[in-house]
Amino acid sequence: MAVPKRKVSKARRNSRKATWTAQAPTVVECPHCKAQIKPHTVCGECGYYNGKEVVAVKNKEKADK
Repeated sequence: MAVPKRKVSKARRNSRKATWTAQAPTVVECPHCKAQIKPHTVCGECGYYNGKEVVAVKNKEKADK
């Protein structure tokens, strides 16, 4: 079982954790309806992925604008 030989100082611990930062999610524009979506996912607004309709959307009139 791994057990530390001595205490890790606060400065060493904090400097290791200092590089972690939260990042905003990457978004791209849907080529079909111009909505902002995550890359490589089906668009929730129009249901298209890679130029083909993959998912039927209930409010199609709103998505076709």
